[in-house]
Order: sequence, then structure tokens, then C-alpha cells
Amino acid sequence: MISTLLIVVVVLAIAFDYINGFHDAANSIATVVSTKVLTPFMAVLWAALFNFAAYFYFTDHKVANTIAKTVLEEYITLEVIFAGLVAAISWNLFTWYYGIPSSSSHTLIGGFAGSGMAYAMFLGVNPIEAINVSATLKIISFIVLAPVIGMTISIIITLIIINIARNARPRVAEKWFKFLQLLSSGALSFAHGGNDAQKVMGIIFVAMIAGGAVGPTDSMPEWVPLSCYVAISAGTMSGGWKIVKTMGSKITKVTPLEGVSAETAGAVTLGITEHFGIPASTTHTITGSIIGVGVVKRVSAVRWGVTISLLWAWILTIPVSAILGGLTLAIIHYIL
Repeated sequence: MISTLLIVVVVLAIAFDYINGFHDAANSIATVVSTKVLTPFMAVLWAALFNFAAYFYFTDHKVANTIAKTVLEEYITLEVIFAGLVAAISWNLFTWYYGIPSSSSHTLIGGFAGSGMAYAMFLGVNPIEAINVSATLKIISFIVLAPVIGMTISIIITLIIINIARNARPRVAEKWFKFLQLLSSGALSFAHGGNDAQKVMGIIFVAMIAGGAVGPTDSMPEWVPLSCYVAISAGTMSGGWKIVKTMGSKITKVTPLEGVSAETAGAVTLGITEHFGIPASTTHTITGSIIGVGVVKRVSAVRWGVTISLLWAWILTIPVSAILGGLTLAIIHYIL
């Protein structure tokens, strides 16, 4: 019999996916809006379309498997998952309200891990024993690696494009780059959907196992990925305009050429991480890519003060979410 708590957890998880969509919409549309290739309304529709299109391609669910294994099976309960989701939603809404492009991936991981560690403490066990250390270290390492990879690829792509188009007439070149930016923003949205929707799929599936709705060896029910892709696409259509402003103009001024480079670099980086089942942050990746196109112009073209502020948000996301997850579980524990 399906418990009420399991239903609540599934609804919360899908709500998080929706919030993930409008929180991270900026990642997909910031450059295409700032270069005026698309209006904000058309940009979110374009991004949402490609978010959902990823449902038909990403069927191996490697990222979902990694997320599901962040906390070891014996420390996963519905209460632990509930507390992790409450923490993740709280931090996501806080950073969205203040226009901070933090990572939805890392807040989910941090909240889940924090509540799992708190549960281990209530059992009188070393909290570190509740965590899959190798999976967690791989995730944490990409706080640094994802933006660096994105930046490196965007620098390379920008230099290649500049050399290819150096003799082109500016007006003709800009027309082509605006067209190409439609394709590159679509590719980034496609990669974003494939990467981010899987994170919630993993959480829902472990909740169903913990709630006894499915067995550990069962396949994931098809409604799980479908509902996650619908939720993240609907969230993207809602947009996160405060974060769009930060990503699209505050880091560096972006031209259509640079928009193509940054978005292509972001899509390639997310494709690589998804292939290896690493839940990398779309936010970190595209931020690094935008910095890369700025650096090609000149180092001073990047507003490093803004970048440092973003870096602090990245560093704090996992520990703050973990603390929130642990506190939420503690409240549940003492109430019950």
C-alpha cells in the first residue's frame, strides 16, 4: 500500500523539478536574450521545447543512478528524502529571490546528504558512514571542473570562430551568428533537460524503494521520467528573470558570436558529464563558458567582482543545504 508520506515526497520532488526549471532557465536563455536573438517569451518557449525533447534521448539515466547512490541504502528513509527536498527547495527559492545563480543540482545533493548524515547520527553512527564517499567526491570535484572545462572549451571555440570568420562582412556574420545561436541555445537547453531532470528521477525512485512501492531490482516506472521532464520544462517556461540579468549581462557583455561559443561549450561539457553519469551543475558550466568568451576579448572584460560573488554561492550551496537538510530531519525526528 502506498503511504501518504510517499505521495507527499513524490509531489515535493516534482515541485523541486519545476523550481529547478525556472531557477535554471537563465542558464539556457540568458545569452540568447541578452543578444536580442529572441524575446524573453520566445526564449523560454524555445528552451522548454528542448528541455522536454531530451526525454526521448536520455534513456540510460546514469545521472539519476549517481544521485540515488549519494546516501547509502541503509540510511535512506522517506523522512530523510522529505527533509532533503525541503532543504533543497528552501535554498533554491532563497537564491532565486536574490538573483543568485546557484546550483540546483548541488542543493539537492547537499540536502539529501545532510539529512542522511543526520539520520545516521540519530542511530548513533558516524555520519560519514551514511555517505557514498566516492560518488560525493566526484560530484564535489565538478564544482571546480565543470566551469573550468566550460571555460576552456568556450575559449577554443571562440578562437576557432574568430579565425574562420575574420574576413566575413560584419553584417553578414552577425546574421549568421544569430541563426547559429538559435541552434546553440537549443543544444544547451537539450543538455540541461537531460542532465537536470534525471536528478529528481533518482530521488523519486529511491523514495519509491524506501516506501515499498517498487523493489530495488525493479525498473523505473515510465511515469517518473515523463513527469520530471514535463515539470522541468514547465518551470523553464516560467523563467527566472533576476538570474537571467546576472548571467546575461553582469558577468560580461555577450555578442551573438560569443553566445554561440558559450552555449556550445556548455552543451558539450554537459554532454560529457552526462555520458559519465556525473550530475554537473548547468549553472557552473555556463558561467565558466561565459567567462571564457569574456577572457578571449581581454581579462578585464570579465566583471570579476560578480564572478567572485557567484563562487561564494557555489562553495556555500552544498554545506548550507546539508545543514538545512539535517535541521529539517531533526525537527521531524523530535516531532515524531
